[in-house]
Amino acid sequence: MAMSRTARFGLMAAMVPLAMLGAAYAAVPLYQLFCQVTGYGGTTQVATEAASKVLDRTIQVRFDANVAPGVPWSFKPEKPVVDLKLGENGLAFYTVTNQSNRPVTAVATYNVTPHKVGPYFQKLECFCFQDRTLQPGESMELPVIFYVDPSLATDRNVDDVTSVTLSYTFFEAGDKAIAQAQAGETTKPVSSQ
Repeated sequence: MAMSRTARFGLMAAMVPLAMLGAAYAAVPLYQLFCQVTGYGGTTQVATEAASKVLDRTIQVRFDANVAPGVPWSFKPEKPVVDLKLGENGLAFYTVTNQSNRPVTAVATYNVTPHKVGPYFQKLECFCFQDRTLQPGESMELPVIFYVDPSLATDRNVDDVTSVTLSYTFFEAGDKAIAQAQAGETTKPVSSQ
């Protein structure tokens, strides 16, 4: 039994909104994957091993710490700046304190500026890879181990770069603003520096 023209049209009309809904749900994870692979928007890379060589060229790495509105945490880097050679492992610590009277679980989003350095900024270990729960008044030191890939020295598009800023913003876990921040939409974090 063949479907009538009207029934086929109706079926197609019903499929379009379902396809659009599916695309909307896939957009954020696909965009995140694109940014992670390409370094677009200053997204850093995740490394599984240290750089194979260290160059004499140095780069200044600055650390920025922010919390989204409504997150009752203070958050700051222990040292605001370090100088590293390209390929040299760096270790930085951030201190975070829950200033509320309730447990708070939060997750950090991150990027580097200038954005064109994103593909070269490699993280070996980072507190941003998982949610953190702090009890009322609890403080914690959060490490990040990283390096700037020595192949940066061969990219003429980044010849002018002498410093890079690694920036984190904590959002309460489950916050809709996390998805917006990861999708590149602007938020207005409250700096804790």
